[in-house]
Amino acid sequence: MSESQQHAEGARAPVKRGGGDPASRGRTTIADGVVEKIAGLAARDVVGVHAMGSGLARTLGAVRDRVPGGGGRSATATRGVKAEVGEVQTALDLEIVVDYGVAIADVARSVRENVIAAVERMTGLEVVEVNIAVSDVKLPDEADEEEEAEPRLQ
Repeated sequence: MSESQQHAEGARAPVKRGGGDPASRGRTTIADGVVEKIAGLAARDVVGVHAMGSGLARTLGAVRDRVPGGGGRSATATRGVKAEVGEVQTALDLEIVVDYGVAIADVARSVRENVIAAVERMTGLEVVEVNIAVSDVKLPDEADEEEEAEPRLQ
């Protein structure tokens, strides 16, 4: 018998522990905030979406962004998005501000498609509905609420 055969026979076969597919050994839960961030970023990627959230939420968010430890980018990503997440499905409510001159129905359809694709791809959850509320239209000559407040420190 050759040395390699002796080595192969002497080596033990790996013992398979547990049962079944490793992917089925446990549960994965996804927090509402995770789905909200994904949906918020996907909605902002659509041309014609000026901002997310109501005017008051955007104003408060702009102030919060300027305060150290106020939430910053994380709070901005979820602004205007509310998610209900179950074990295999999720439902989303989005509040958007559109740019003046865009076809709102087309923007809403694009937002819905982009959000569903991103959430389902990243989480594996089935998106059962995406409700979109258009709360405002950004006119070309209007200043953004975020830009109106001058920073106090330079």
